[in-house]
Amino acid sequence: MLSPQTLSPQTLSPQTFPAGSSQRSLDIAGEAIEIFAYKPAQYTGGDILLVLHGLGTNAPGYRDYAIPLADKLGFLVIAPLFDRQRFPTWRYQTGGLVRNTRGDGPYTVEPEAQWMGRTFLAIIDAVRAAEGRPQLGYSLIGHSAGGQTLSRFAAFTPHQAKRIVIANPSTWLWPSAQERFPFGFGGLPAAMAGDEALRRYFAQPVTLLLGTADNQRDADLNVTAGAERQGANRFERGHNFYRTARDLAQSRGWAFHWTLLEVPGVGHSGRRMLGSDEAAVALTAAPKK
Repeated sequence: MLSPQTLSPQTLSPQTFPAGSSQRSLDIAGEAIEIFAYKPAQYTGGDILLVLHGLGTNAPGYRDYAIPLADKLGFLVIAPLFDRQRFPTWRYQTGGLVRNTRGDGPYTVEPEAQWMGRTFLAIIDAVRAAEGRPQLGYSLIGHSAGGQTLSRFAAFTPHQAKRIVIANPSTWLWPSAQERFPFGFGGLPAAMAGDEALRRYFAQPVTLLLGTADNQRDADLNVTAGAERQGANRFERGHNFYRTARDLAQSRGWAFHWTLLEVPGVGHSGRRMLGSDEAAVALTAAPKK
């Protein structure tokens, strides 16, 4: 894949997105990505909200879940479809950094231009071009599998996102070189796994959005050994992850810009998580400093 900066104008749609719900295909570095969009009737140039679906690849459903957020906050919602054939777990959930995580030696890291985070930024640039607003701001929200990819995005992809909201993922990128990637930083090159990498990670405008009832061990929960070390269920894993990161940042005297918000009574539901008051707070509250 090419980085967003190397996309030619011919790959970008010249048409603005119409008011209401719409669908179009964008050519992103030679791959056709289906986009499900929503623009409020009274849209006045608000930020892009990139919405990342879960394991079920229900991009149009996630677009619809975000409509109340768009109407309330003025976002242009963009929900890309990442099918499981072209975007299997290594490429979507764990960010496209490492294709083969077997063995115990150093990993072979894929070229940065091919990382999933670069695809997200290329989509955002394509939408900016279509709208004729090259400086349009953006935030990202992902639920379940879409949340998993965002913790890797926050750690490794340079960006200008205003907020990164990670909702109910099955696993997190643990801030430890003792846990091997994709569950931690272990096995990655030193430049991606050392103190400076962790410092950058903790400085990201990340909000953990956890449903208090997402405490079941359902069929989609990752139960591999690395995942199980994070906790027994998604709610527990999120709290363990946040506490570990906060305590490490405090012990090192590093800035820690993450926030944790709970959504009372909600389980593993993308519709209810994105439709919650807490999601709106996560996308509008000033990031921690």
